[in-house]
Amino acid sequence: MKDVLVRFGVAMENTLLTELDALVEARGTTRSEILRDLVRAEVSKQKVRKGEPCVAALTLVYDHHVRDLTEKLTEVQHGLGDAVRSTMHVHLDDDHCLEVIVMRGAADVVKGAAHKMLATRGVKQGGLEMVTDVARKGTGHAHVHEHDGHTHAHAHDHPHDHPHDHAHSHAHDHAHGEGSVAAVARRPKSSAARDTPPKRGGKGSAGPSGHAGGPRPSKRRA
Repeated sequence: MKDVLVRFGVAMENTLLTELDALVEARGTTRSEILRDLVRAEVSKQKVRKGEPCVAALTLVYDHHVRDLTEKLTEVQHGLGDAVRSTMHVHLDDDHCLEVIVMRGAADVVKGAAHKMLATRGVKQGGLEMVTDVARKGTGHAHVHEHDGHTHAHAHDHPHDHPHDHAHSHAHDHAHGEGSVAAVARRPKSSAARDTPPKRGGKGSAGPSGHAGGPRPSKRRA
């Protein structure tokens, strides 16, 4: 069922309204749609409550000449442990660097670490974008499989109302040495296989009477 649109009035400064109209023209949309997008973004941020699983991207622009700045940022990230999933570092110019840090964990922990890095001396500007971690918030889970050093995961999004009595073990022999299929194909036949005599009664084989492949001659009665 589609939501019903409700009209209401919004009061803002003339200069801010001018900037809003410029944004509307640039995006080719309407004032209402721009305002709806802004409200949705703010509501989404508020939904990430304290302790709730979230994923976040922290953007930092800082002066790398500031003493001990990079060490302090690294120390905060190491304190998060596995919550830091990825980082990207870009040299903007001779003085400034851009760093993007992707985090995943409890919202209050992620937010606290982000604010600590943003407040570090030498950080010029930055921002934190947080969204609810739907993968961990739901009932889905992932099974991790390891195949000869290669690990991959399969995600399953279903309720835990049935027992999991199945094993996830797979054997793959990817070696190209003595134990591989190619090596087995190249192996010579053993001496036992070469010296095995042909079966009796087969085509081209000689029976006990010396006749190849035929029945024994019958003896005449005296």
